[in-house]
Amino acid sequence: MGTNLPASSPHLAFLDRFLTVWIFAAMAVGLALGRMVPAVPHALAAMSSGATNIPIAVGLICMLFPPLAKVRYEALGQVFRDTRVLGLSFVLAWVVAPAFLFALAALTLPDKPAYMTGLILIGIAPCIAMVLVWNQLARGSAEYVTGLVAFNSLFQIVFYAPMAWFYLAVVPPLFGLQAQVAHVDFALVARAVLTYLGIPFASGFLFRTAMVRAKGVDWYENVLVPAISPLTLLALLFTIIAMFSLKGDTIVALPGDALRVAIPLVIFFLVMFVLAFVGGRLLGAGYARTTALAFTAASNNFELAIAVAVAAFGLASPVAFAAVIGPLVEVPVMIGLVNLAFWFERHWFAD
Repeated sequence: MGTNLPASSPHLAFLDRFLTVWIFAAMAVGLALGRMVPAVPHALAAMSSGATNIPIAVGLICMLFPPLAKVRYEALGQVFRDTRVLGLSFVLAWVVAPAFLFALAALTLPDKPAYMTGLILIGIAPCIAMVLVWNQLARGSAEYVTGLVAFNSLFQIVFYAPMAWFYLAVVPPLFGLQAQVAHVDFALVARAVLTYLGIPFASGFLFRTAMVRAKGVDWYENVLVPAISPLTLLALLFTIIAMFSLKGDTIVALPGDALRVAIPLVIFFLVMFVLAFVGGRLLGAGYARTTALAFTAASNNFELAIAVAVAAFGLASPVAFAAVIGPLVEVPVMIGLVNLAFWFERHWFAD
C-alpha cells in the first residue's frame, strides 16, 4: 500500500517499511520449526519459571526498551498544561477505546472467548511505540505525541491491571458472555505489567538521562537512538517465531481465525482515528496536535498485550495467538491512516 507522501516527508526505515512481510515470514518460520524441528519448541517450553518463559520474557522487554528510550520526558510539562487535549486523549484512550473494542469483540467473537480475551487485552493498552512512527509520517506534533506516549506509559503501569480485571472478569458475565479469564489472578496480571512495562520504562528513562548527560541530545537522538531502534522489531519477530513454533497443528486454522480477529481491529482503528480527528477539530487543536491525538487514540500497545497474554495464559495459548495478530493488522492499516490524515489536513485544516 503506498502512502502518497510528499517528497519532503520522512519515510519508514527499511525494516519498518516491510514490517508486515517480516511478521508473515516469522510466522512461517515458527510454524516450520514447530513441525520440522520439534526440539526447538521443546527447548523453549523447558526454559520456564512458573508461567513465565524466560527467553520470551527477555524478548518482550527488549521490544519495549527502544521506544521508551526515545521518549523526550522533558516534554511532559507542555502536554500536561494543555488540559483540553490531554483530557480528550484520556477519554478516548482509557474510556472509549476499551469499551469499544470490548463491544466489537463481544459482537464478532462470542463463540471464541479466548480470542475475545486477546482483543480485550489489546483494547486496554494505548500504544507507546509505533505511534511515534505513524505520527512522524503524518507530520504530527512530535512534542505532543511524545508527551501523550509518556503519559500513557505511566498510566498503564498503574491502571492496566485493574482495567484487565474489570473487562475480563466483571463485564463479560453482565452480558451473558463466557469469559475465559474470569478466574485470572489479579496479582499475576499486575506482576506482568510491572515486569514488561515497568522495567523497560525505568531502564529507558535512566538510559536516556545518563546518555544525554554524557554525550548530549544531538548525539543521543541522531546516533544512538537509530542504532538501538531495530531491537524492537528483532525482539518482536523472535517472539512471533517462538509462539508459532509452539502452535503445532492448531495453526491450520490461521487464515480463518486471523481474519476473524482482524475484522474488529480494522473497524476499531478506523473509528477511533476519525473520532479523534473530529474531537480535535472541535477543540480547535490544529492539525499537528490533532494528528498526534488521533494516532495515540487509534494505536495499541501490542507488545504489552502479548506480554500479559503470555504471562497469564501461556505462550501457546489462543489468547496469545489473538494478541500477536494485532501488529500484523496494524501496520498496513496505519499506513492507510497516514493518507487519511493528509486528507483531513487538506479538507479540514487548510487554513
